[in-house]
Amino acid sequence: MSKNIPICIVQVISQVASDRCTQNYSNDSNHLTKPPNHWFVPIILFCFLATRITVVLLLMNTKRFYWPAQILGWAAYCCLLMLTLYNKDASLINSVVLTNIAIAFGAGILMTHFHRIFFIRMGWLDLRLPALLPRLIISSVICAMLIAVIDIGSDYMTKLNGAKEAFTVSNILVGVLAALLLVLFWNAIYFTFHFFQQSRRQEISNLELKASNRESELKNLRSQLNPHFLFNSLNSIRALVDIDPSKAKISITTLSNLLRQSLVLGKENLVSLESELDLAKSYLELEKIRFEERLKVEWRLTPGLEHFEVPPFTLQMLVENAIKHGISNLKEGGTVEVAAYEQNDFVVVEVTNSGSLNGVIDLGVGIQNIKQRLALQYENGAEFSLNESEGMVCAKMNFKK
Repeated sequence: MSKNIPICIVQVISQVASDRCTQNYSNDSNHLTKPPNHWFVPIILFCFLATRITVVLLLMNTKRFYWPAQILGWAAYCCLLMLTLYNKDASLINSVVLTNIAIAFGAGILMTHFHRIFFIRMGWLDLRLPALLPRLIISSVICAMLIAVIDIGSDYMTKLNGAKEAFTVSNILVGVLAALLLVLFWNAIYFTFHFFQQSRRQEISNLELKASNRESELKNLRSQLNPHFLFNSLNSIRALVDIDPSKAKISITTLSNLLRQSLVLGKENLVSLESELDLAKSYLELEKIRFEERLKVEWRLTPGLEHFEVPPFTLQMLVENAIKHGISNLKEGGTVEVAAYEQNDFVVVEVTNSGSLNGVIDLGVGIQNIKQRLALQYENGAEFSLNESEGMVCAKMNFKK
C-alpha cells in the first residue's frame, strides 16, 4: 500500500481531469468495467471538508480537538488513497485492500500520536527552530520506518503484493520514503499551529504587559503629580526659600529629577536596580523635607546587584506605600529601611517601615499593581509578600535569578 502514496495527488489530478470527468463512456465492454464516476464528487468534497474542519479545530483549541483533527486528517488521506486506486482500476478495491488501508489508518494515527507524546515529554515544543529541526528529522525518520514496517508487514500478511515482493529493498525504501513524507507533513501542520498559538499567547501576554506598564506609569505619575503631594512639597520648598535658599534650590532640583526619571523609566519593561534606587532616593529626599526629623531612612544594599533588572516603579511604589500607610500615621514618625540582597536562588528587594497592618492587609493601588505586573512578567519567577513583625511592616519582592 505504501508505494502508492507518493503519486496520490498526481494521479487524482490527472485522472479527475481526464476522460472520467467528461462522462463520455462508449458502449465498449472494456469501458463498462469502470463504475460511473458519481462517487468522485462526494469523496473529493469529504477530503476538502475534512481538511478544512481539521484546520478549524486546530485553530479553535489544539488540546481539546486534537483527536478529531487527527482522525479526520488520516481519514482524508485514506479516502485520497482509495480515490487513487479507484481511478487506476476500480477492481483493485476489495476487502484485502480495504483491510490494508484500515491498518495504514490505524498505524498512522498511533505512530504520529506516540511521536507527539515523545517530543512533548522531551520538551521540544519549547526549542527554537535551529535546535528543533535536526531532532525532528531524526525522530520522523524513525517514526516513518515503523509505519513502513507495519504497512509492508500488512501487505505481506495479506499477500497484497505477493509474499516475495513485500520485503524487497526497493519496496522498503519506497515505503519508508512515502511514510516519511506523511510524517513530515503531519509534523509541519502540528508545529505550525503550535507555533501559531504560542505566538498568539505571547502577543496577548505582551499586550497585557504593555497595558499594565502604561497603567503603572500613569498611576505613578498621578501619584507623583497628586495635588496634595505637590502642594506639600512646594510648601516645604517655599518655607526653605527664606530659611535656607540653597536647600530650597536642591529640593526643586530633586523634584525636577524625580519627574524626569519617571518619564524615562516608564518607557521600559525592565530597568536596573540602580535606577530604581535613584528614583526611590529622590522621592524620599522630598518626603524628608515634609516630615523632617519624623522620617529616618536606612539603606542596606549588597554590592554587585546594581545591574539586576526589575520592573520600573516597583521599589518606588513600595517606598510610597510605606510613607502613606506607615510613617504618616505615626505621630512620632518612624524609619523606612530599603534593602536589596541575595538569598539562595533569589534576589530580594524589600522595604520595611514602622507601623502595623492592624489585622488588615490594605493592598492599595500600588501594591495591587505590583502583584499583577509580577504575575504577568515573571509568572512563577517572582513573588510578593507583605508581613508585620514586632511593630514593623515588611513588603518584599523575590526575583528568581
